[in-house]
Amino acid sequence: MTENTNTVAKAPAKNSNIVELATFYVGEALCGMDILKVQEINKLMQMTKVPQAPEYVLGILNLRGQIVTIIDLGRKLGLGDTDISQDPRNIIVNSTGGHVGLLVRKISDVVTADMVKREPAPANMRGIQGEFFTGVFKTDNTLIGILNIDKVLSIED
Repeated sequence: MTENTNTVAKAPAKNSNIVELATFYVGEALCGMDILKVQEINKLMQMTKVPQAPEYVLGILNLRGQIVTIIDLGRKLGLGDTDISQDPRNIIVNSTGGHVGLLVRKISDVVTADMVKREPAPANMRGIQGEFFTGVFKTDNTLIGILNIDKVLSIED
């Protein structure tokens, strides 16, 4: 008896564009990034200021022996400062330069997105779309700006 393995081999390719997006608010904007890039999410902890750091770097903190640089994502994206008094969250991600915490206003849901349906960022994203966003994903009731986390974490300004 012979088995047709072609259909089995093709099955994973059908879902290769499906990505789970961790979504969060930067100001009033709903953003998302591949959940596989997220190490953990925690509350803002005591941090140490870094002299002469870029204005979007809030400081560094010690997270279980790892030094984590905290970036105000709203400030980095040009969407305004994140209000620290409103109980924001840090999304800890791994980057080539070490661990980085992205300070965001609020965490939202995990959304399953078919990246084939991703659309270019709208023009009203004020020029940051080409730099920090790879596009937008439409859900039934909202748009999610898909963050290019590698570009956000690049050292260039």
